[in-house]
Amino acid sequence: MVAKTLSRKNGKKVARKATGKTQSYRLGELFCGPGGIACGAIKAQVLAGGVAYGFTHEWANDYDEDTCNTYRKNICPNNPETVICGDVRKIELNKLSPIDAFAYGFPCNDFSIVGEHKGFDGNYGPLYTYGVKIIERLKPKIIFAENVGGIASANEGKALEKILYDLENAGNKYNLTVNLYKFEEYGIPQARHRLIIVGFEKSSGLKFNVPAPTYKIKTSRSAIEEPPIKQDALNHELTRQSATVVERLIHTKPGENVWNADLPKHLKLNVKQTRLSQIYKRLDPNKPSYTITGSGGGGTHGYHWQEPRALTNRERARLQTFPDNYIFEGSKESVRKQIGMAVSPDMAQIIFTSILKTIAGIPYPSTSPSYQNEPELFENGKNG
Repeated sequence: MVAKTLSRKNGKKVARKATGKTQSYRLGELFCGPGGIACGAIKAQVLAGGVAYGFTHEWANDYDEDTCNTYRKNICPNNPETVICGDVRKIELNKLSPIDAFAYGFPCNDFSIVGEHKGFDGNYGPLYTYGVKIIERLKPKIIFAENVGGIASANEGKALEKILYDLENAGNKYNLTVNLYKFEEYGIPQARHRLIIVGFEKSSGLKFNVPAPTYKIKTSRSAIEEPPIKQDALNHELTRQSATVVERLIHTKPGENVWNADLPKHLKLNVKQTRLSQIYKRLDPNKPSYTITGSGGGGTHGYHWQEPRALTNRERARLQTFPDNYIFEGSKESVRKQIGMAVSPDMAQIIFTSILKTIAGIPYPSTSPSYQNEPELFENGKNG
């Protein structure tokens, strides 16, 4: 069944009565990655008034072949053709099927705190506009957009103003809720902070409330060891470490990195400029992991708290909350990139479940959004 119209009744946000026992919302994605958002969205289920609300995959796009194959294998194995692998700038919009919800974690490279902060002047910053084009054409009822927290300060804050203005006024126009989510506060075993925008069509009268953090901390140890990962698990290959790296890690205590560990002189790095905190940093088993990244050279792979080695991709996937039966396609380095660039499925599930509760009129614990999107902000963003 396709999605029904959202409405109000007696001032209360509700959804019009469904004609069956299920109410599915068709999800389309750009920059879908290996499927973190879809995995969480599909798991999101809400039952209200005898009706089961949920999301179903409709189509998705990414430019990387390994990434697309991972998405196909895990999200839509029976309909692999629904994943469009190619440059977003070459997608034929008129061939995309109708959707009820649209999600995209548009590329964050130019907005990240790591790098040159090019913003709209980089190769990736302007790519968010292709999501706006999708919204203009297909007019989904629900939109979900994700990016790094650093986007809030990019171009002195004007980048985000422009993005929010464009999203609010695309299609049938949207009520937006913007919040910086600290994933570890929601039980995700990783300190990953992301700005997430959720919007409902203004005509629905619905406004998304930020789900309140649970503050139930999940540690790196519990994520990786409970239950233990089977030795023959896929994507669980060890990385060959040089003798120098092994020795350096032996001298590095859990939670320390190459800069604050008590290292012998011959193991120290001769770097005078950027000193990223995660360089040869070992996990603290009693805390959530630091942010798992998808790229970077020596020292950026994430390191076990006890064994002097880099994490395996399956361990990284555990920290990102991908289930063990989620199989990643491609080389070991390709898989590392896919995992590091993905949205945590469990975090996506939390947000998409809250979206469904909003539609169904079910209250849930919420908190004020960290970003107050006042109307004048969008007006200012018009010329950003």
